[in-house]
Amino acid sequence: MDNEVSMTPPAPTPSRALATEAVHAGRDDLASLGVHAPPIDLSTTYPSYDSRDEAMRIDAFATTGSLPDGPPVYARLGNPTTGRFETALARLEGTESAVAFASGMAALTAVLLARASQGLRHVVAVRPLYGCSDHLLGAGLLGTEVTWTDPAGIADAIRPDTGLVMVETPANPTLAEVDIRAVAHACGTVPLLVDNTFATPVLQRPVEQGARIVLHSATKYLGGHGDVMGGVVACDEEFAATLRQVRFATGGVLHPLAGYLLLRGLSTLPVRVRAASASAAELVRRLTADPRIARVHYPRIGGAMISFEVYGDPHRVISGVRLITPAVSLGSVDSLIQHPASISHRIVEEGDRRASGVGDRLLRMSVGLEDVEDLWADLCQALSDGPVPPVRTAGRPLQRTAERPLQSSAGR
Repeated sequence: MDNEVSMTPPAPTPSRALATEAVHAGRDDLASLGVHAPPIDLSTTYPSYDSRDEAMRIDAFATTGSLPDGPPVYARLGNPTTGRFETALARLEGTESAVAFASGMAALTAVLLARASQGLRHVVAVRPLYGCSDHLLGAGLLGTEVTWTDPAGIADAIRPDTGLVMVETPANPTLAEVDIRAVAHACGTVPLLVDNTFATPVLQRPVEQGARIVLHSATKYLGGHGDVMGGVVACDEEFAATLRQVRFATGGVLHPLAGYLLLRGLSTLPVRVRAASASAAELVRRLTADPRIARVHYPRIGGAMISFEVYGDPHRVISGVRLITPAVSLGSVDSLIQHPASISHRIVEEGDRRASGVGDRLLRMSVGLEDVEDLWADLCQALSDGPVPPVRTAGRPLQRTAERPLQSSAGR
């Protein structure tokens, strides 16, 4: 049934609140199909008795990258279920289009290849970035060349062959922030890519501040339950067309079942992010007043991610938690904690890692939906190597230490 519907994204509906869009975007046609839940199309190929028309549609895609009208052709070209997720995410980010991939790194790879195909192999980037993003840029695995700079140096770092400026804000794992609007201005005509994985469109929509490309590791908050892997790029339709061609050629497609789970995840995204953010803010208040904590990092924009530096051994904290899961990744309904210098940013050169604020005593926590008192009790016993009463924080001021990014700098 769903295969009979055009894969071309429908025209945007009149402006609706984010919470409403999260529930309804990508699902607007379900009532007319006679169903309530989105169909899952697992087909890898589709029958066509008109081979001449099929050839014309394939030629059109190869030329323009536009989604073909009519029924699907082949799963590597596009899928109706995945298309629903792309439509929904584009609406939440306020862009014309979105293109989904098998992972966040596959999505970033496609962006770099798309720019390189136009002879624009140079990238200007601000540390810190997610460790594997940093490595992909710095190692030149795709033939790219990177210039690392701070936000103030972006304009001077741009060259004739610069195809992209990349920032992550709040950044992984220090939660440092950049002024997206100011950075976009410094980029001039060069596209600004913002990794919005930590913030999600619930907390910020980078395109509204001048960014032209928005990247998500959809594995994290968009999925929200730690059971699906994916990546997505939100952008204008012109660049989306190129990304579809790269995806078709390289095969980094999102599985339809993953597309279904990500679409379902979007429906609760605003509720999850806001609830987890409230707990995170309370934990930040308590950690800031705790004498066992040297420093707390929390972005001005808020959110459910916390980083903090301990006076003691961070590895003992990792091994001491019982409710919080010691694991990479983030954005799930359950809370996770990890030691970035050992795992998510281990692949970054030690000097660059330290210079970007990723020290050996830094821990990063993704706050989930558990009761905040239970989370605090677990942190307290892990920090003390044994059960202790919660630290009283009444009357002690909160001191956020979120900062602008410094000049330099496995799973997320």
